[in-house]
Amino acid sequence: MRLMRRLALWLPAGVYMLLIFHFSSQTDPFPSVTDAVWDKALHFSEYAGLALLLGRAFSGEGCSARTALVLGALTASLYGLTDETHQSLVEGRQADVRDWLGDTVGGTSGAALYAAAKRVRSSRGPSASRPDASAR
Repeated sequence: MRLMRRLALWLPAGVYMLLIFHFSSQTDPFPSVTDAVWDKALHFSEYAGLALLLGRAFSGEGCSARTALVLGALTASLYGLTDETHQSLVEGRQADVRDWLGDTVGGTSGAALYAAAKRVRSSRGPSASRPDASAR
């Protein structure tokens, strides 16, 4: 049972990271999107989503909201750095420190959003996370 719980915690973040890697391996994976949306906004939102999933996983492992925030932001930033390095090896792509900064700011924001949501949820008490708890 513990294995299934850990898979449920980490699999979403792992799949998300694999998707980032997959699309980073392509020269221009979504030209209609990248033509219409500022590149740094895409990096921000992509890594905010990753950090939300990472924060959820770290929190599920028992980390406090603050620790989950730090670990989620740090892990997203480091993954962004590896992604930029990976892109430097892909024909037609290039590494850009500004993209990594967008990844880092997005990751920090996503982790902070998760930590804030967790604090609000826990301040409401245990029944707030399970709406049907009062019916039992």
